[in-house]
Amino acid sequence: MDHSTDHSTDHSTDDRITVVGEGGVAAAPDVMRLMAGVEVRRPSAGEAFAAVRQAAARLTRTLQQAGIEARDVRTTQLSLGPEYVNYPQVSGYVASQGLEAVVRDLSRADQVIDTVAAVGEEVRFNGVAFEVSDPGQALAEARNRAFGSAAAKAEQYARLSGRALGRVVAVSEEVDSPPVPLAAAAWAEQDKASISPGHQTLTVRVRVVYGLAG
Repeated sequence: MDHSTDHSTDHSTDDRITVVGEGGVAAAPDVMRLMAGVEVRRPSAGEAFAAVRQAAARLTRTLQQAGIEARDVRTTQLSLGPEYVNYPQVSGYVASQGLEAVVRDLSRADQVIDTVAAVGEEVRFNGVAFEVSDPGQALAEARNRAFGSAAAKAEQYARLSGRALGRVVAVSEEVDSPPVPLAAAAWAEQDKASISPGHQTLTVRVRVVYGLAG
């Protein structure tokens, strides 16, 4: 938590005080992003590219059959390149395509993962991340806490400096609410109820500039 407080030394801002307040609210994620993909090896570039496109189409159909809407599946990566026995001797070509799927019903997360894993040996898992789909209410409370923290510090510093705290001159904020990642290996060795979103803290930092009087 950032408790820094800045006092300007510029004469034009001698009657101002700047403080930083922080507020955090715990929220339960309700969305999971599944990062997966397919990878194939074939003797020629054309064969590899065609095969990976077919495998990606199978993976996409499987996700949709598992209840993931088409709008919640997107391509994140597509690559094709040679493999070498001894450079520059090419032994074959590797093609890969990455997909990201949004799982909006977390009670079905394990089922979706198991279904994807059954698609075939071409499938690759790259991990999952949990998010709060509508953080507005939690962020509003975090802002209240952050501003309250800033105001309390400003009052204290004004009192310590023998001045009266004046009006707010400027406000700026930073929001820190990253997705909570979970590497594929974290669930691969666990039981069928392995996926747990836990909680994440949505944090707001607010920088407030007050005028000073007296």
